[in-house]
Amino acid sequence: MDNRLGKCAECKASVIIVNYNAGDLLVQAVDAVLASSVPLELWVVDNASDPRPKLTQSDRLQLIQNQQNLGFAAANNQAIAQAKGDYILLLNPDCLIRPDTLERMLHTLEQFPQAGMAGCRILNQDGTEQRGCRRTLPTPGSGFARAFNMQRFSSQQVAAVDMNTQPVPDKPIFVEAISGAFMLVRRQAMAVVGTLDEDYFLHCEDLDWCKRFADKGWKILFVPDVEITHHQGTCSQTTPIRVSWHKHTGMAKYYAKFLKQEHSMPFNLLVYAAIYARFAALAVISMVKKVTHRS
Repeated sequence: MDNRLGKCAECKASVIIVNYNAGDLLVQAVDAVLASSVPLELWVVDNASDPRPKLTQSDRLQLIQNQQNLGFAAANNQAIAQAKGDYILLLNPDCLIRPDTLERMLHTLEQFPQAGMAGCRILNQDGTEQRGCRRTLPTPGSGFARAFNMQRFSSQQVAAVDMNTQPVPDKPIFVEAISGAFMLVRRQAMAVVGTLDEDYFLHCEDLDWCKRFADKGWKILFVPDVEITHHQGTCSQTTPIRVSWHKHTGMAKYYAKFLKQEHSMPFNLLVYAAIYARFAALAVISMVKKVTHRS
């Protein structure tokens, strides 16, 4: 048993990892969190992975094993309801942090009391900045441009959903949204905003949360000098079509919740048609690739 950082009552932060078939990367992610330089508790919520994860034994680690896949939002909320930290970090099971990551993020967030949540610079395995770790909230125009890869033909205002191609700022800045792969949330703010919306199964619940934080007057902070590595897609590679379905239904739910009322019925129908037409096209492409690969 590892009691190096003391009892849970002394924990400053609670880290929550929702897992679904992340395999060895989950083990690495857990070990990286437990090597953190600040007192913390770690919750791993396993959504019926096969096989079940075998993790490092630690008195700072709590494991919740669900009998079915409840989705990202619901599983996170399970742990949030029991977490004791003043700060909650939602971390993907294929994200690897460094020993000082959480310490530096907490220090920065405490300097911005108006910020309800903060994200860091998330890198791909090749060291490039990953899409989504700093971005704007979606609009019909930006969503259409990104969905159909038309950014190059769109104005900068419409195309700038993901900001990873923009110069890296030299200090923390406020942004409209960050990635659900790494979300450090102030409990004080969450008490006002509420937890994740469980109507989303997978994808877009992070955008929903950012929107709700902003609507309640809380800022979203992007910290560029803290970096982690995200092995994106680890949990979704075995069921890409299912994941794509949840992503597109998430888009539709976000639109219905926040944007639908601003537009006419014909326009709304066009948006929904575009969302599901894109899903159908991607599903066909995925199936063709699968068949081609087998042959």
